[in-house]
Amino acid sequence: MTIKNKKAFFNYHVEERMEAGIVLTGSEVKSLREGKANLVDSYATVKNGEVWLLKVNISPYPPAAANNHLPTRSRKLLLHAEQIEKINSKLEQGGLTLVPLALYFKQGRAKVELGLCRGKKKYDKRETLKKRETDRAIRRVLKG
Repeated sequence: MTIKNKKAFFNYHVEERMEAGIVLTGSEVKSLREGKANLVDSYATVKNGEVWLLKVNISPYPPAAANNHLPTRSRKLLLHAEQIEKINSKLEQGGLTLVPLALYFKQGRAKVELGLCRGKKKYDKRETLKKRETDRAIRRVLKG
């Protein structure tokens, strides 16, 4: 099951992608396997040489009742030191944001796809909408 951040591609130009592991509790893993997570408005940041994922909403897992997790807690990401240094240097240059693009499982382990992104201007967003509408119109004409 892959959970995608559809808003990220509308709000940002993705310049570079990378994969990171994510530290989760048991109830969070169960909830993710059911696809109950939301990446909209989430982002990652570097604090004290560690990368943290913020504002990701992973819904509580009902059978875990008493041992449940906080839905929007900060979650640590697992990356090599060189990768963290590279990310940190690019973020310090300014104009870039670290945004989660997708959450998925790879060989039984939870992974997050991160993107180093540059924010789109309003006219870029309008351009994206126009392009999407024309593509739909073309597909409609070709189909029918």
